[in-house]
Amino acid sequence: MAQSLPHLNTDQVAAFVELSRQGQIRSTAGILGITEQGVRNRLIALEGQLGVELYRKSRGPRRATVLTDQGRRFLPHALAFLERARELCHAVEMETGPREIHVAASQYLTRYVLIDTLSAFRTEAPDIYVRVSTMNERDIEDAVLRDPDVAFGLAAPYESSTDLVYHHLFSMGWSVICPTAHKLASKKRVRLDALADERLILYERGSTGRQHVLDAFHGRGLAPRVTLETTSTETIVSMVEAGLGVSIAPACVERVALSGVTIRRLPGLTTLVSVCAPAAAVAPSTAAFLEELRRSLRGPSLRTGARAGRRSSR
Repeated sequence: MAQSLPHLNTDQVAAFVELSRQGQIRSTAGILGITEQGVRNRLIALEGQLGVELYRKSRGPRRATVLTDQGRRFLPHALAFLERARELCHAVEMETGPREIHVAASQYLTRYVLIDTLSAFRTEAPDIYVRVSTMNERDIEDAVLRDPDVAFGLAAPYESSTDLVYHHLFSMGWSVICPTAHKLASKKRVRLDALADERLILYERGSTGRQHVLDAFHGRGLAPRVTLETTSTETIVSMVEAGLGVSIAPACVERVALSGVTIRRLPGLTTLVSVCAPAAAVAPSTAAFLEELRRSLRGPSLRTGARAGRRSSR
């Protein structure tokens, strides 16, 4: 009976599932970290085992889905196959341990919080591969909910999802970034009222960080002048340095030596940073990584920032 079963493997099925999400071979290859031909080879092998065409290969007008009818019918079974494979791995995890932890995090938290943890965790558990996907907070929660490969997300959510469990990590303050010659650079602290007439550079729409900042302005009856928006903190700093405006960014940016700009703490604005995860048992390897993350957050620089953030929110 077993000999009549198709020889499927998780790499092939995972390539198919990722293709269904991305809609194209190129993006799928980028997510999986392999070549486009590598993705095609896995899909061809999977189709050969199943004896059906799972996705459309002809070029032409972009369709709503790249999957064929057979592919759409196979998709839920492919997801179940991968989930069952994970369950089998967890069943023997005390002996073998998983080889990968997939984390979804916002850009600035990846840059200013996760890197220290990744460095320490590699020393503690060199055989465990950690994969970090960078996205905005709304996409993080969606990824944790819909992608069983994502162990947890690290974000500052604007609204909590009832389908996820949230674990508070720290309270993050915010800072003003301005050119060194700007009038605000001479102040020890800058309040929102002083920024109402400034040209502001904020994170792009869809970022909950941007929404937290705008809510703080609106809560004080202020209408900020947002003139530029972008994705990364590094780009924001470059824009400020070029004299294009001032910005409000997470206080953890203070950990990085910056030239050409001045950073001043912004009192009265804090954001709760949390781990969001499915309501399920956490694998031992993931628990170990989270513990390393909490140890990193107790370091001097972040601990100081978190305490200052809590004081400013009182």
